[in-house]
Amino acid sequence: MRCSESHDRTLEVTEIFRSIQGESTWAGHPCVFVRLAGCNLRCSWCDSAYSFSPGTIHTVEEVVAAVSALEQSSEQDDQSDPPRPSKLVQVTGGEPLLQPASVYLMERLLETGHTVLLETSGALSISEVPAAVRKIMDLKAPGSGEAGANLWENLEHLSMRDEIKIVVSGREDYEWARLQIRRRGLAGRCGAVLLAPVHGSLEPERLVSWMLEDGLPARLNLQLHKYVWPGVERGV
Repeated sequence: MRCSESHDRTLEVTEIFRSIQGESTWAGHPCVFVRLAGCNLRCSWCDSAYSFSPGTIHTVEEVVAAVSALEQSSEQDDQSDPPRPSKLVQVTGGEPLLQPASVYLMERLLETGHTVLLETSGALSISEVPAAVRKIMDLKAPGSGEAGANLWENLEHLSMRDEIKIVVSGREDYEWARLQIRRRGLAGRCGAVLLAPVHGSLEPERLVSWMLEDGLPARLNLQLHKYVWPGVERGV
């Protein structure tokens, strides 16, 4: 029996939409997003606080069907096109792991031929997340106001298919990130360590200058959707 089979198979959903992946090493790829409702943290720079409110109740199978419908609407009628790569879908929030049925949702999306990304805060255990899911896990720096919520044992459940993201609001956050990268050997625990400047607060070129000066084994992570659709919060 799968670990999720005993759980309620309904989810509170904030939105399901198709866009481009705006962050991580998958940035720029077309992607369907499933944003689940609810979060146990209140990061100072959060840009999806609208997901804190209760969502619309859907079964896991309804969510999978909605993802499929969005993908089908984007397909061309020309059957001579070459085969498409694995379909990309991201489960995000809020904090998706607050809802136990999110694990079953990820299992079902894998079974239906998707490449599945999980965006999670790092404050809840990722031990039950299917191994085939690409985890994009935050570590919360002091500027978030939630650094005490980091669940450090999650590092033991990462593989080279996964990514760590640290959102940086200023120099203090950067120095904290630099310390964690070096002390905890983060670059050797996952496929990429991402440093993301808080949009509108820290200029990317300043963060880049610090990274270059220190030769940090990390990569810059910009939120592409905020440059493509400036000022738009939902559905991008």
